[in-house]
Amino acid sequence: MEAYRLCGLLAVELFLTEGDELLVNEVAPRTHNSGHHTMDSCETSQFEQHLRAILNLPLGSTRLHTPAVMINLLGAEGFQGPVHYQGLEECLALPGVHVHLYGKAITKPYRKMGHATVVHPDMNQAAALARRVQQTLRIESR
Repeated sequence: MEAYRLCGLLAVELFLTEGDELLVNEVAPRTHNSGHHTMDSCETSQFEQHLRAILNLPLGSTRLHTPAVMINLLGAEGFQGPVHYQGLEECLALPGVHVHLYGKAITKPYRKMGHATVVHPDMNQAAALARRVQQTLRIESR
């Protein structure tokens, strides 16, 4: 933070290689999609924490209150045009599933259209529910 002379949030996206090497992929002086799960899984989200910092307010607890798995929601291969969500209602009916759509009107193959956070006291159950969302929710065009 000091090197960048920043106030607020600095997101650092890391990759762990198969050889256990840690690589810095991106440094962003803002909230970041890799931390969107904090809206549903932490006492203070990255968005609130950023505002607290730049407004010189006391920082909130970053404690994880529930284990979470976050998945990106991407446009389906072979579809481009006005967005249509298949399986959205079924996913929203699942306990612990929080779907966050970004409001984009047009989908394209692999375009990031939102994310889903799945919270559950058991991480294995959260991961299983996340896989179910991935298999159920399709982002297509009409």
